[in-house]
Amino acid sequence: MSQSDAAVMEPDVAEPVRVRKAKPQDPPPKRQPRYHVVLWDDPNHTYDYVIEMLRSLFGHTAETAFQLAKTVDTDGRAVCLTTTREHAELKRDQIHAFGKDDRSRNCKGSMSASIEPER
Repeated sequence: MSQSDAAVMEPDVAEPVRVRKAKPQDPPPKRQPRYHVVLWDDPNHTYDYVIEMLRSLFGHTAETAFQLAKTVDTDGRAVCLTTTREHAELKRDQIHAFGKDDRSRNCKGSMSASIEPER
């Protein structure tokens, strides 16, 4: 074997890991304010409509959607989701755009929803 064909084994030496320490002047990351998406009671929409809407728009289970529909019916309102402002506005707008309840003759449009700051 010639000298140029010989493999040279270098010992494994780990490079030191440098960790950046937080500087005292670095403020902690700010958490975005949270907002509730509030669904308001409407006697012209059926439980089936409300459950279908909540499952479709929010991904709630049938049981959770039923409990929220019951809360809206008994308390006049229910918080469907707590999230960032932009996401809450999107969900509110999706509720408004969901359409009327074809199961109810008295229904003329979508349910009402609003957003409010979490306290």
